[in-house]
Amino acid sequence: MSVNHFDDSRLTAMGLLAEVYTGIAAKTHESFAAAGLSEIDFETLIRLARSPQGRLRMSDLAAQTGLSTSGTTRVVDRLEREGLVTRQACSTDRRASYAAITEVGTDRLGGVLPRHLIDIETWFTGLLPPAELSTFLGTLRTIRDAVRPCATAGAEDFRPEEAALIPSE
Repeated sequence: MSVNHFDDSRLTAMGLLAEVYTGIAAKTHESFAAAGLSEIDFETLIRLARSPQGRLRMSDLAAQTGLSTSGTTRVVDRLEREGLVTRQACSTDRRASYAAITEVGTDRLGGVLPRHLIDIETWFTGLLPPAELSTFLGTLRTIRDAVRPCATAGAEDFRPEEAALIPSE
């Protein structure tokens, strides 16, 4: 009797993870499309909205989204043309710039968020009892921190003394 090398729990784990992600992405696509956003547009806007002062250095935004710097520039260019984000110069480093969510971007994000939260509850968090969800989120953070340690880049770098240097819109 031969051993089936393809029947491996590691392959099953990766397959399940891919199937879950693809399934959830398909379920949320419609609400993003209705708001005129792609998945990466939404991810960019939500990361900016959840960041201190609603902004991130472009390099940190690239690290958080997993896009290349040129890919991030293209996304920000498109969102800037739509008035959803703006670029801001860094007062301490001429080479760096920030992407900041605008009021229009916040409004667009706010329009899609209620439906997106329902989708998340329906197809993800609501399927697990609270204790299981808490354990699962901890597990996801452990894995994320190992495979994408810069996924929260810039979030910990905020210094309140810089807030006075940020031009208001």
